[in-house]
Amino acid sequence: MSAQEYYEQGNAYRKQGLWHEAINCYIQAAALDPDSPAVEAKRMLDDIMNFYCKDMYNP
Repeated sequence: MSAQEYYEQGNAYRKQGLWHEAINCYIQAAALDPDSPAVEAKRMLDDIMNFYCKDMYNP
């Protein structure tokens, strides 16, 4: 899959509430393309998870 496809798959997972799968897709997209919007999407998702799930999430 391409970086764009991983990014889009991550967005689909995020919309379904499948946070772990979304983060994994964003990581794959960023590995393929460091300029991918997935880099920012992962950072924002990390911030959200860290804020709401401090006890369960440790990036």
